[in-house]
Amino acid sequence: MDKFLHFFENKSILVIGATGFLAKVVIEKIMRVQPEVKKLYLLLRAVDSSSALHRFNTEVMENELFKVVREKYGAKLDSIIKEKVSVVCGDITRDCLGLETSILEEVFGQVDIIINSAATTNFDERYDIALGINTVGAANVLSFAKKCSKLRTLLHVSTAYVCGEKEGLIPETPLKMGEALNMTPGLNIDMEKKIVDDNLRSLHSAPENHIKSMMRELGLQRARKYGWPNTYTFTKAMGEMMLEQFKENIPLIIIRPTIVTSTFKQPFPGWTEGVRTIDAFIIGFGTGKLTCYPGNPKITLDLIPVDMVVNAMMVSIATHVHKTTPMIYHVGSSASNPISYLRIRDINTRFFIENPWMSRDGKPVIVTRGTQLPTKLAIQIYINLNYLIPIKILCVVNAASFGYFDRTYIDRSRKVKFLMRMFDLFSPYMFFSIVFDDMNMEKLKSSVNEMCGDIENEIFNFDLKSINWDDYLMHTHIPGLVKYSFKR
Repeated sequence: MDKFLHFFENKSILVIGATGFLAKVVIEKIMRVQPEVKKLYLLLRAVDSSSALHRFNTEVMENELFKVVREKYGAKLDSIIKEKVSVVCGDITRDCLGLETSILEEVFGQVDIIINSAATTNFDERYDIALGINTVGAANVLSFAKKCSKLRTLLHVSTAYVCGEKEGLIPETPLKMGEALNMTPGLNIDMEKKIVDDNLRSLHSAPENHIKSMMRELGLQRARKYGWPNTYTFTKAMGEMMLEQFKENIPLIIIRPTIVTSTFKQPFPGWTEGVRTIDAFIIGFGTGKLTCYPGNPKITLDLIPVDMVVNAMMVSIATHVHKTTPMIYHVGSSASNPISYLRIRDINTRFFIENPWMSRDGKPVIVTRGTQLPTKLAIQIYINLNYLIPIKILCVVNAASFGYFDRTYIDRSRKVKFLMRMFDLFSPYMFFSIVFDDMNMEKLKSSVNEMCGDIENEIFNFDLKSINWDDYLMHTHIPGLVKYSFKR
């Protein structure tokens, strides 16, 4: 019996953040494997309904990710979309998700499942934006869900790294309102909102670039005050706190993915979009901007292909119907199929030696093994010796030569800024040893094995043990990055 495929038949699903990386894969999956879904309500930000539909067509349906769907349905695709898809203009930072009155009652009365994948994932996002989307947005989605009369499940996509820089085994347990990771007292979400508002008022007449810079710095300051390494994980953690505090009887699932990578198999291997964490180092190394590897080479990095995240999401939805006890799932590999930072580094080096990136002048970028910087002190010494001191010397020489080396100075300054930002934002994840407990995921996987046949097991595969990391990174993920994420 196709238990999980059958579950989504004749269901109305609201996907929030429909143009995001993860949401695209969710939408593609549902359209490809369950065309008998009743309705897909896709909420995305736009100035009006016409603009929302344009974004959906250009950013979603025209994306290469949907080529299998386009091939499967051919000329029928337009009529399927017209019947099954309703693109709605909204904003999760507003009450009722900013939906127009004309669509509100329909959604309240029809939606069975809500998937909230809306987020800003920039580590140093403006604090006002991150707080609005990742924290206030989560609370607004919860309030909206309480008004949906047919709701069966609310799934909220968080991140495993709400744990901050804790080490050891991280359990699949909820975050409690106001509990700082470093035990600093006084964490209050209402107060965080007030701090944002007060700062914006004080900056109202400043240039936009200055406001942006100050709000970014404010986010990092507030995050580190309470023990989180960056604005992203801090605001996502507070979003979870809001859900835990005010969930009442809502059937809630919180999915905590680790480092999400390109598709493993579905709809085809290697599709990706944007740059996530470890990808920044892969791209930086392959294009010659990065000649070192900061971090302890012995630590485990936790990777998870995006199609496996989506498979786990869909199975968890189907098994959690009407359950009032919230469920938290770590979706990652560190417990079941770990891979070391050293191994990733060596595979990355091998790939770009065998497949060098071509620079703008048409010459191959020559890569070497790269310098390993196993401690934060080693990073600081490396930056000083190789970048900061030489750039200061170049600045003096350039001034003395009346700007003769302007172009070289600007180019090297940009490279230094790139490296400094990389080290500052990502180094917290390169030194601590962590394993994400995935017992809930293991139980979920067992339920799939027991209830489904081989075909459905393959359709909803999220067995991390089935991945050969060397083969996946060398022949799927890094080639996918080169194809979809590298900028020529």
